[in-house]
Amino acid sequence: MPNEEKMSMDERWKYLGLMKKRYIEASKVERGSLLDEMEAVTAMHRKSLIRRMSGSLERRRRRKQRGRTYGPEVEDALRVISESFDHICAERLEPNLVWMATLLAQHGEMEVSPPLLEKLGRISVSTVRRILSRIRQDEPRLPRKGPSQANKVAREIPMRRIPWNEQQPGHFEVDAVHHCGLSSSGHYVHTIQMIDVATGWAEQVATLGRGYAVMEDGFQRILARLPFPVLEIHPDNGSEFLNYHLVRFWNDTVKGVTLSRSRPFHKNDNRFVEQKNSTLVRAYLGSARFDTVAQTKAINQLYEKMWLYYNFFQPVMRLKEKTMGPLLPDQGQPRHIKRRFDQAQTPFDRLCETAAISQERKEQLQTLRDQVNPRQLRREIYQLIDHIFLLPNAAPGETEDAYETLSTPITSQKGEGIPVTLSFERMASPR
Repeated sequence: MPNEEKMSMDERWKYLGLMKKRYIEASKVERGSLLDEMEAVTAMHRKSLIRRMSGSLERRRRRKQRGRTYGPEVEDALRVISESFDHICAERLEPNLVWMATLLAQHGEMEVSPPLLEKLGRISVSTVRRILSRIRQDEPRLPRKGPSQANKVAREIPMRRIPWNEQQPGHFEVDAVHHCGLSSSGHYVHTIQMIDVATGWAEQVATLGRGYAVMEDGFQRILARLPFPVLEIHPDNGSEFLNYHLVRFWNDTVKGVTLSRSRPFHKNDNRFVEQKNSTLVRAYLGSARFDTVAQTKAINQLYEKMWLYYNFFQPVMRLKEKTMGPLLPDQGQPRHIKRRFDQAQTPFDRLCETAAISQERKEQLQTLRDQVNPRQLRREIYQLIDHIFLLPNAAPGETEDAYETLSTPITSQKGEGIPVTLSFERMASPR
């Protein structure tokens, strides 16, 4: 047989096992013919075949290991040739070793000899792969983040999912929406959005940048407006949420709050807020770039009206029951999932059915809803959107006033019904 079609060791022993049955039952003349055939097929010596046919075909462990066929000179040559080919795979490297070694020798990059070229010509792909895997261990690698450089704050916060059937208000999924357009350079507007899993209550606020100072001011604005307490904050793994400053802020501001995070690369762990990123932010503002204080102010005015329009006049359906169908064979996944939703209600109506809001606060919000014309409110929302898109973006290199007041103060009832007025001077800070 030609060398390129030579049998492997496993194929050879399997073939001899099949031929042995015929060899034992054959006559002396037939055995000679069978030996001729086996000698031609396996390229083994005739006396060795006779011993195998008369004895055992059980493979024995080699008593003495063979020496290395390819020494350090081959490894050094492969190191230089592989680098010249920009570290391609062994299957692409092996057929081109000889001519590349000759070419590199002509340019003085390496020294070659006839024995070396002969070894490079007969070395196998698997041997090249093994040598490359060994010599690449000594190559310098790009610096990687080790445990000391990773986000220590994130490692201390447990990963989990808020259950879809959570009944108690106060468990919020949190996310940030970037309004950077086609370029993420410079400072631009971000939308902080919080969605309550139990009621669907939505809170949005716009900040210019995502430094800890402006993020803290954005959360202060949300807390001043929120009519029920926060029990859990559940963001993704973004560093704008998971840092020492915001962890300290939540622990100092909301006593007993639970901090959790989603699993890396599992966006469905924050499925409610991810859905509202599309329907409550992108559907109104699209993917345009906003990067000025004036735009940030206008977007926050929009969110003030959307807070009222969505939470008080937009019925939402919540998942009531989820039934798994039979599992698919060999996949471990259900054939289908049957979902049942409850009757559509506004987030405010859902909140009123719980004990998370006081009777006094409930009556205040009910009076507020009775005083609002939802159709007029909707017209004002779309007029504000048109106004936002007419505002110019910042010129290249232009820096906005970091401490310009972002919007008018807001007043909220907290604690014992005491009006709390907050003005957010740092909401437009580009830090």
